[in-house]
Amino acid sequence: MPLQLIDRAQVTSPLPLHTVADARMLGIHLSERRWLWLRKGVYVDRAGYAALPPWKRYAVRVHAFARIHPDAVLCMESAGVLHGIPRFGETRDIHVYDPDLATSSRHGDVSIHTSRDGRALTTVDGVRVTSLEDTIVDLARVTPPAHALAMTDAAISPVQGGTLRLDSLRARGEQQQNQRGRARLRWVWENADPRAESPSESVSRAVMQWSGFECPELQRVFVYEGHRDRTDFFFASCRAIGEADGWGKYDLEDPEQAKRQLAEEKRRENRLRRNGHPLARWELRDAWQGTPLCDALTAAGVPRVAPVRPAMLATLRQNSRAKPWKIT
Repeated sequence: MPLQLIDRAQVTSPLPLHTVADARMLGIHLSERRWLWLRKGVYVDRAGYAALPPWKRYAVRVHAFARIHPDAVLCMESAGVLHGIPRFGETRDIHVYDPDLATSSRHGDVSIHTSRDGRALTTVDGVRVTSLEDTIVDLARVTPPAHALAMTDAAISPVQGGTLRLDSLRARGEQQQNQRGRARLRWVWENADPRAESPSESVSRAVMQWSGFECPELQRVFVYEGHRDRTDFFFASCRAIGEADGWGKYDLEDPEQAKRQLAEEKRRENRLRRNGHPLARWELRDAWQGTPLCDALTAAGVPRVAPVRPAMLATLRQNSRAKPWKIT
C-alpha cells in the first residue's frame, strides 16, 4: 500500500531528544563525543542522528526547536513534518510564522515569516502549525515544481490519505495578495491529480511532461485471464504501461512476504506483456535523475510528442531550500 499522510507525519521526534535537565535526572553525561547539540539545551545521540535519512534528520531538528519554543507556530516545510507532507532531502531552515511582525526575518537557521494575507492555524499533537491548506499553498509557491506537485498530489489524493480539494487550494492561492510564485502555482494546479498514489508517480509525471513524452492515463485497470491489474501509467498510442515504484514498494523487511509479492508482480508483468503491453519500470531515483526514466519509456516505445524543456528538467537538481543530498 502507498504511504498515507498520517504514515509520513512525524508527530514525535524520530530520535529521543534530551535536555540538560533530562540528562541530570537520568544520570546521563552529555559528552560531545556521543551527544550532538541541536539547539540550546537540546541534545540527540550523535551516531543515531548521522544514520537517519536527511528528511528524518530535519524532523529531529524541527522537534528540537518545538521543544524549547512551544508557543511558536511552524509553517512551510517545518509544518509539513507534522502534517505528513512528502519531503525531499533535508531542509536548511526551521520555518516559523509570526503574524505580528512587520517584515520577515532570519536568525541563524530559523526563518520567521509574516504575511498580510494571514494564515489559518491548527495544532498537531500539541505543536502549533499553519493549516494543511495554507502550508500546501505556501510550499507550492517556493519549492521546485516537481516537489510542489508531489506535495499537492499527496494532499488531494485519497489513497495517500489526502483530505483537501484542488479547487479549494486554487481558491486559497487566488485569494492571497502575495504575487510570489504565481506562475508556479498555476502549473501545479493544472497538473495536480488526486489519482496519484505516491510521490514517485508525481515526480515521474513532471519528468514525462518536461521530456516531451505523451501524456499518460493514470490508474488504468485491465482485466486479463481472470485478473484485474491496475497500472500506474498507460500510454494509449503504443499500449505501453509504466510502473513508477519499482521493487521499493515491497516490504523487504519480511523476506517471505517480499518473495510472494515479487513472484506475483512477475506473474502480473508477464500477463500484461502477453496481452500486448510493453512495460517500463523505474524507481524514484530514476525519475530524479531524468535520463533513466526517459530511457525506460523510450525502450517501451512511448513516443515524444513535444519538445524537451531543459530549464524545467534542471529544476530536479536545484533546491536552494535544502542541504545538498545524494539521490539513492
